[in-house]
Amino acid sequence: MAGIGSMIGAGINIVPFALQRTVPGIGDQVLVAYLLAAIPAVLAALCYAALGSAMPRAGGSYVYASRALGPLPGFIASFSQWVGLCMAIGVVAYLIPPFVRDVARAGQWDALVTWLDTPSIRLALAIALVWGFVYVNVRGVTSVTRTLVPLVILMFLSAGVVIVVGFSHSPAEYIAQHSLSRTLRPESTGSWSVIPPAAAILFSSFIGFDAIAQAGGEARDPERTIPLAVLLTLVSVGLFYFIFTAAVYHAVPWSYVAYAATQGDVTAPGLLAPLVSPTLAVIMVAGGAIALIKDLPGMILGVSRLCFAWADDGVFPTQISRIHPQHRTPHIALIVSALLATASIIGGHLADDFFVGVDILVTAMLVNFLVMAIAVLVIHRTNPALSSRMRVLQGQTARTAIGIPAVLLLSALLIVQLWRDLTNTAMAWYLHPTLVWIAVMAIGLLIYRRETNALRRRGVDLRAITRMLPAE
Repeated sequence: MAGIGSMIGAGINIVPFALQRTVPGIGDQVLVAYLLAAIPAVLAALCYAALGSAMPRAGGSYVYASRALGPLPGFIASFSQWVGLCMAIGVVAYLIPPFVRDVARAGQWDALVTWLDTPSIRLALAIALVWGFVYVNVRGVTSVTRTLVPLVILMFLSAGVVIVVGFSHSPAEYIAQHSLSRTLRPESTGSWSVIPPAAAILFSSFIGFDAIAQAGGEARDPERTIPLAVLLTLVSVGLFYFIFTAAVYHAVPWSYVAYAATQGDVTAPGLLAPLVSPTLAVIMVAGGAIALIKDLPGMILGVSRLCFAWADDGVFPTQISRIHPQHRTPHIALIVSALLATASIIGGHLADDFFVGVDILVTAMLVNFLVMAIAVLVIHRTNPALSSRMRVLQGQTARTAIGIPAVLLLSALLIVQLWRDLTNTAMAWYLHPTLVWIAVMAIGLLIYRRETNALRRRGVDLRAITRMLPAE
């Protein structure tokens, strides 16, 4: 549930359709781009599953990379992940008020629609959502579970309505019934060259399974359940993504989606709403809102454990590793993560473009997954004791067969992502996701250097610390 809750949200209800604006010419090749994006995601998930089976501890990716490659690569990979996911939390929170507004619009509650359309109200609600789920997380994993499970069930039920509606109608029917032919552009699908950059963006839809690894030993029988949950989550969510997106494009002409994307934000429920009764429209749009809301508790859980793991090893201010005396949760790490997510909300509000946050997430997580793949390839040499604990990809042949393609494909997607961003001259420099990511990473590395220098002056051997697993 934590993995599903962190994966399905904006990635399915918005990104496959807003993609028509972000990658002009993708046309009817969205599903092809999804399949391409799924390949490196599966390879990355196998790497996570293998490392998680050997090192089930809080901080997941930091523990994996620091124990396989050393403290600096571990910090770079996990800090990149932390930055990307905190930005994503901000993006998700900022997108929730418009979905709630659309529910009100479908229910013809005009006063509520006007109120939710107020920019200051949207900003305040987004920030309140983040801090509300911080409170849920402070109360513990059980509190998160009780919040998350009902939301995931409701999301799947409402998404089922979207799928049935999509496959029950055709593009010709959509055009004929709703007089949309005047908005359909005659352009054809672009060349195959647009598929890799589209796949790089859609890769963000598969990010979230890594949240499972961050809680580490808080799971039951983590050596078995963490890798199993990672793989089950990715397979089930990947199939769901493909069916859901295919259903929407089955009913709505891609050329109309492309047109609507240039006019404003587009969502799956909003595109299909004209085909159904007001009651079903409310159910579908409410399902989209639930899909976004349930992203937050699991993502906040994951990012806080990264902060905790750094501080516990001493590579970040140790105050962040404090545990709440009553609830036994890393409350300071939760607050620090929420502060960056809040900054993401404010930044997206000022820039009026949530896709900047999505692009930062993609860049950050591609770096993280790339380091995880390298860790799988070399851990048998760098840390044989932990390598022998792996229950997934136990032999070096299997690790090589997964690790090398993962490194190659993730590197290719990262290059495509960076090239697409840095060659875009239409944006101010501070709106380039790559430059924002570099700036935040530089700040993190300065903090890392200060803390590790302090450790060195006290005679602490950081490499010796990162040779062993943290205490449970």
